[in-house]
Amino acid sequence: MGDDAVARRALHLNLFAFGCGHHAAAWRAPDSSVDRLGDIAYWEELARTAERGGLDAIFLADGQSVGLDGIDRGPRWFLEPITTLTALARATERIGLVTTVSSTFWTPFHAARQLAGLDHISGGRAGVNVVTSMTDEEARNHSLPGLPGHAERYGRAEEFVTAMTALWDSWPRESILADADGAYVDTAQLRPVDHHGEWFDVAGPLNVPQPPQGRPVLFQAGASEPGRDLAARYAEGIYAVAWDLESARAYREDIRARASRCGRDPDAVVVMPGLVTFIGSTEREARERQRALNELLPVEDSLRQLAFFVGADTSSWDLDGPVPPLPPLEEFTGPQGRYATVLRIIESKRPTVRELLGYLAAGGGHATFVGTPESIADEIERWVDAGAADGFNLMPPALPEGIDDFVEHVVPVLRERGRFRDGYAGSTLRAHLTDDVGRVG
Repeated sequence: MGDDAVARRALHLNLFAFGCGHHAAAWRAPDSSVDRLGDIAYWEELARTAERGGLDAIFLADGQSVGLDGIDRGPRWFLEPITTLTALARATERIGLVTTVSSTFWTPFHAARQLAGLDHISGGRAGVNVVTSMTDEEARNHSLPGLPGHAERYGRAEEFVTAMTALWDSWPRESILADADGAYVDTAQLRPVDHHGEWFDVAGPLNVPQPPQGRPVLFQAGASEPGRDLAARYAEGIYAVAWDLESARAYREDIRARASRCGRDPDAVVVMPGLVTFIGSTEREARERQRALNELLPVEDSLRQLAFFVGADTSSWDLDGPVPPLPPLEEFTGPQGRYATVLRIIESKRPTVRELLGYLAAGGGHATFVGTPESIADEIERWVDAGAADGFNLMPPALPEGIDDFVEHVVPVLRERGRFRDGYAGSTLRAHLTDDVGRVG
C-alpha cells in the first residue's frame, strides 16, 4: 500500500474460535483437533496465540440445541462458552473474551450476573454478543413449542439489553465503603431497576458490584432491519457477513448512518466482517491448502446443500467444470440472501463446482482471502481504507493451524505497515476497541 500523507485507520482483529475450524471438512483432516474439543488446554492455546498476535478478542458462538439436522456432518458446540471464557481469563492477560447470549432464552438478571462475574474475573475483558436464536429445535429445549416470530424476538432483545445494562449500573462500585467501623456498602447509592416491560420484570439491584468496565462490551451480528436497528442503538462491535467489498461497505455505511440518527458517534461502532484466510508462502501453496480441505468434503452432501441454495438439481454437475448458468436474482423464488451470495461468488471468482462447494463450506458467504501474507494484508488494508470494514472477525478454516499462520505471518506484515498494534495499549476490551495505536499519518 502507498505512504500517502493521509490518515489510515487502525484496524481491529477478532478470533472467532469454532470447533476444529470453520471449514465443514476440517475435522476430517488427519491432523485435526477433533479429539481435543473437550480439552480446555486446546482453547487456552487458541486464546494465547490470539493474544500473542495482539488481537482484540476471542469470540465463542453458541447454540441451544445439538443440531440434529447436521451434527452428523461435523462438530458444532462442545464446551459452554461462559464457562470456557472464565477459564481462558485465567490463562491470558489482555485479550478480550466475548460470549454469545440468547435474549430469547435467557433472563436479563441471569445474563447480567454471569457477565459481570466474567468481567471481574478477567479484569475488564468481557463482551457479549446478544442473539435472538434461530431454530425451533432450540426453542423446544426452553419450554417453548417453537421460536417466537422475528418481530417479537427483536422486541424482546431490545428490552433484554435495556434491563441488563440497567442492572450493571445498579450497584455502583463507589458505594462500597468497606469501613471496618461502619458499613460495608452505602445502600443509598444502590439503584433499584424496577423494570416492568412486555417480556421481563426485574426489580434489581444486581447482586454483583459494577464490573471493571462499568458495562461489559455489547456486540451484535444482526443483518435484518430490526437487527441493524438494535446494533446501531447499542452495539460497540458488530460481527458482519459480507462476501465482497461492495456489500461490506454498503452494510457499514448503513450501520453508521443509523447510529448517527440514534445520536451516537458512528466511529464508536467497530464493524468486523467475517474473514476466512488460506495462507501460503506462495499463492500456489495457499490454493493447495484450500484444495486439500475442499477434497475432504463429502460430495453428495455438499451437492445436496448447494441444490437447496440454488433451487436446482446439482447431482449431475461436473465437479471440476464451471458452474452451470443460473437465473438472475430477480427470477429466483427461493431464499434470496444465500442465493445472492452464491451469485456473487460465481461472478467474482469464476470457480469450478468443487471450488464453489469449498467457498460455501469454509465461510458460508463470508469474505475469503487466499494468498501470501503480503497479498492478504493488501486485501485487509484495501477493505479498511475503502470504508468497508473497521477490521475483521477471523474465521480460520482449520484450527489451530489457521490462527497460528495468521499470527505468525500476516500480523507481522500489518505491524510493519503501521496498521496493527504491536502490543496492547490498554487492559480492557473496550480499550482495545478504541485503541488508535495502529493509526498512521
